[in-house]
Amino acid sequence: MQLGNKKSKSDFLVQGTILAGASVLARFIGMIYRIPLTRILGDEGVAYYSTANEIYMILLLISTNSLPLAISKMMSEKLQLGEAKNAQKIFVCSMKFALICGGIVSVFTFLFAGVLAGGIMKVDNAANALRVLAPAIFLFAVAGVFRGFFQGMGNMIPTAASQVIEQIINAIVTIGGAAIMFGYGASIAGENSSLAPTMGATGAMFGKIASILVALVFLIVIYLSFQKTFKKLVKQDSTKKLDSDRLIYTTIVITIIPVIFSTLIYNISPTLDQGIFNHILSAQGYTSEQYNTIYGIYLGKFRVLMNVPLSLASCLAPSVVPTLSAAIAAGNLKDARLKVRSTMRYTMILTIPCAVGMAALAHPIMWLVMNDRYSLSAGIMQAGALMIVLFAISTLSTAVLQGIGHMREPLVNSAIALVIHVIVLLIFLRHMRLNIYGVVYANTLFAFLICLLNGLTIRRYLRYRQELRKTFLIPLISAAVMGVAAYLVYFVINKLMTILFIDEASNAVAVLLAVLTGVLVYVFFLIKLKGIRESEIADLPKGAFFVRLLHKIRFL
Repeated sequence: MQLGNKKSKSDFLVQGTILAGASVLARFIGMIYRIPLTRILGDEGVAYYSTANEIYMILLLISTNSLPLAISKMMSEKLQLGEAKNAQKIFVCSMKFALICGGIVSVFTFLFAGVLAGGIMKVDNAANALRVLAPAIFLFAVAGVFRGFFQGMGNMIPTAASQVIEQIINAIVTIGGAAIMFGYGASIAGENSSLAPTMGATGAMFGKIASILVALVFLIVIYLSFQKTFKKLVKQDSTKKLDSDRLIYTTIVITIIPVIFSTLIYNISPTLDQGIFNHILSAQGYTSEQYNTIYGIYLGKFRVLMNVPLSLASCLAPSVVPTLSAAIAAGNLKDARLKVRSTMRYTMILTIPCAVGMAALAHPIMWLVMNDRYSLSAGIMQAGALMIVLFAISTLSTAVLQGIGHMREPLVNSAIALVIHVIVLLIFLRHMRLNIYGVVYANTLFAFLICLLNGLTIRRYLRYRQELRKTFLIPLISAAVMGVAAYLVYFVINKLMTILFIDEASNAVAVLLAVLTGVLVYVFFLIKLKGIRESEIADLPKGAFFVRLLHKIRFL
């Protein structure tokens, strides 16, 4: 029985859309709770919170963050071949692997939090927050195995639902923990002005522990309810010779090591940038509070908002990896190329307007979402708009290479880009004194280099050339018109409401009306310029509903 052959060609996009939609919702919740969190902690406290969180993410990448991708890839290949028993063994061995690796890294994090936060990152006040996060690494490792299991089965819904649940719990506990600990720190601070934001950042981290624990319990319940279906697949499997545990562990290690290093290099940039930024600005005479506050705005405000559209690419990536692996296992290069083309188009259709919209409405969005009316925050968002699109492409192209079995190439490409990135960043900061804008421009170059190198590699192995008109040109033209329309609507509505002395609500109402106008304008031009066909809309979840709606408003 070959499970993969029963799926429609667009099923992976449907599953990817479900996961992407849930991820956007989860990121939206994450963005919303950062508003009160930023107000509680202040920019200094956000810098401590973000520093601990970035180190935590790097440690996850080193340990078990790549397990879901490896498990989904290995299981999908076995299920494509009808070897459900071997797929089951992969799950069991992966769980043992996660328990050991997750446990070791959790203990290491707790013991060496001071060295990681203070010695390397030069942010001593983030150490306690990092210690609180240590158990989360272990819980995340176990949850990742269950997520990899479901993704390998071609079912993204448990992962999607667990992400939403995780963010809801995270938001509630994070805000509560931050408020309680910040208030306590302020009551005993005396002349130590940094104690309250330090303790507030530490209290906020309890949200991650609680959220991952609840998500893990949810995944276990779904897994147990799914056992009857999976056991039926195993019972129908006639495979006589099973893979040995040693072979499975070796395959896991061989699969995840290149992914770990390529993902680590790809994601270590913010942490590495912060260390370089802090050291150079310290040498230029900035105080610790000053450079932590500046980087807190970049990391805790711009990067948080940037991650919302980027979640589309980061969630389509897990959905495309197992389907590409199955296509390669079946020797179907044509199907693999079709999946790459469809996924890239879909990502650009959604990501490009997000980037343009964030650039056009940078100041009002920062004011609405982060309660920040300073020009620095809006300037960072405008300067970093192109970075959003490039990081989306680089994330997806890395996943494509991993899906077709070329794990080493993303590692090499990311390493080359990182070396050039660091050299350029040093020039921007030390010699050109561009301050935080140097970080933005250097990261834009970093993402562009990965896009270029990955694109050349994909073209070589898949004999693939990305279609340009519908993928990039039409979405860009439609987004440009959208950006102009959205800004004009915002300007007119905001001015009108200000004249009528409705100052407090004017920004929020104007932003919402501008965004709504922008969405309608973008969809209209995208369809009229034939950037997307009716049949493609119909293939999406609830596609029939959207087709009917677009016919009613005469867009189709």
